[in-house]
Amino acid sequence: MEVCSLVSCADDISSLLPQETPSPKYKDLGLQFSAVRKVRGDGNCFYRAVCFAHLESVLHSPRAMQRFKDQIIQSGEVLVSAGFDEASFSHHQTTVLQVVNQCMAAEQEDTLLRLFNQQLISDSVVQFLRLLTSAHLQTHADFFCNFVEAPDLKAYCRQEVELMAMECDHVDILALSQALDVGIHIVSMEGDEQQLVHHVIPEGADPAVRLLYQTSHYDILYRRTQP
Repeated sequence: MEVCSLVSCADDISSLLPQETPSPKYKDLGLQFSAVRKVRGDGNCFYRAVCFAHLESVLHSPRAMQRFKDQIIQSGEVLVSAGFDEASFSHHQTTVLQVVNQCMAAEQEDTLLRLFNQQLISDSVVQFLRLLTSAHLQTHADFFCNFVEAPDLKAYCRQEVELMAMECDHVDILALSQALDVGIHIVSMEGDEQQLVHHVIPEGADPAVRLLYQTSHYDILYRRTQP
């Protein structure tokens, strides 16, 4: 992470394995996944990892890139309907669109990596995703209010979702997945001592975004290709 301080180059999955005899979980991780891309643990890792991984997965598909771009444009209406003033998000929305446009023009992973390692750009993308997550939660309050432990959903969004560096909860993951229509596969090292725990959001999806979760942190995983 020295040169690429926010999102690293992809490393072989063996870089995650302990030097001593790995547990069954680590062995399973090495069998299922070939590489990991590390993301800075600054409280924003989930949002940064999801956006990078999704853009990387559609980088060479102009149709999918255009679809994502259209979603970002249309999401402005969601934010306004949730009560956000356009001035509070338009700059961040523009930043996301500029990132998408540059990636569409270059179709190079190097461009995506460079943009996500420019602090102002990368953090602006994260801030927009946080605001979009908040807006989705609030515009689907009848459903999400059942899963939020706070005096009210708006207070939760203001204190736990919209602020930079606040770690995300499962409800935020589901909301962003729905808002972007992006499937997410989370491989958790937590819980079971012997086995990896897999969460696919939404259920039944075939997600291209795969994240490793351990000690309240998310990195990007790459599945092994079948011979």
